[in-house]
Amino acid sequence: MSGGLRLHVPEPEVRPGGAPDFSGVKIAKAGSVRRPPVDVDPAEIRDMAYSIIRVLNRAGEAVGAWSGSLSDTELLAGLKTMMRVRAFDRRMLMAQRQGKTSFYMQCLGEEAIACAFRKALEPGDMNFPTYRQQGLLIADDYPLGDMMCQIYSNRRDPLKGRQLPIMYSSKAHGFFSISGNLATQFVQAVGWAMASAIKGGDRIAAAWIGDGSTAESDFHSGLVFASTYKAPVVLNIVNNQWAISTFQGIARGGSGTFAARGLGFGIPSLRVDGNDYLAVHAAAQWAVERARSNLGPTLIEWVTYRAAAHSTSDDPSAYRPKEETDAWPLGDPIKRLKNHLILKAVWSEERHVQAEAEIDAEILAAQKQAESHGTLHTGPRPSVRDMFEGVYEEMPPHLRRQRQEAGY
Repeated sequence: MSGGLRLHVPEPEVRPGGAPDFSGVKIAKAGSVRRPPVDVDPAEIRDMAYSIIRVLNRAGEAVGAWSGSLSDTELLAGLKTMMRVRAFDRRMLMAQRQGKTSFYMQCLGEEAIACAFRKALEPGDMNFPTYRQQGLLIADDYPLGDMMCQIYSNRRDPLKGRQLPIMYSSKAHGFFSISGNLATQFVQAVGWAMASAIKGGDRIAAAWIGDGSTAESDFHSGLVFASTYKAPVVLNIVNNQWAISTFQGIARGGSGTFAARGLGFGIPSLRVDGNDYLAVHAAAQWAVERARSNLGPTLIEWVTYRAAAHSTSDDPSAYRPKEETDAWPLGDPIKRLKNHLILKAVWSEERHVQAEAEIDAEILAAQKQAESHGTLHTGPRPSVRDMFEGVYEEMPPHLRRQRQEAGY
């Protein structure tokens, strides 16, 4: 042997200033991936962890065995929900730039995943989200004004200023409190699902995690427990190609795909075009049916692209080409669904422009109402008294003393 050992550090295909290159993203032809029965033996579909389920082809047609899970009316509602999420993000990003809130995170380019997935769930099911699944709430008609008040940390903040902006929580809407600590929600979702099974209930859980956070130990712990106890949970990995500033190859390692991580645990694992609303809903419906039929967990890798910065604290031009967003081969989820509906003659460019204007007006009205209750630097804030409330069922003596000392 000659020479010494060398450490391998994965490198992205291209750096800022270079030409975007997605030649390594192998995309299956739309409609080509089979749809197995929900009770399939996981060993029989191992290959599906390396392909990509797609319904919409380049012409905008819905093809293949995974198509047909939604009516035209449901698709139109889904399109408007995605448009609403994007308009909400745009307004809140602007509010952050104006100093009305300290922080914001968009889901630009990823709207189809949360919006379509939510429609496959039932009331009482519980999502354990990360910070880019605001679509789960908006698709379930959570009040936009309440979301904005939480972002502004004003006197109407449902969480009373206890959470970082965008870290929502709503038990009624099946949205577990977002944690700023990466991956903690993944193993919690599995535990919640196990508890549902122990109680003999019929509610399932959905765990959410980003590609970068799959490097955390909680991700692997979640897979162990989900596999061993056949927990009724859908394990979602949103692969948007980038963590904060590192490309997805760092966390993926040598597994080939993130979906392949589930194979070693005997968990059925799918890869799905995350920018295809129809494919997302069909795959989510399949996995949800498995879980609710007591057949155990399913792991799904949603293949998408983070078109915006990681957060308002990030500048993606420092680590990827500016043109990379436009070069993403799976396109934009809103445009793709819009084109499909136009092809079916149930939508038009004129109606789309009108809907954009109506949704923008809706978001603006909600924003004005929310800001009437205060923003980060103006108006009333949550009372100091709130800091002591809602923690213990019966307040301990030492907290009562502290509250009295504070004058509340």
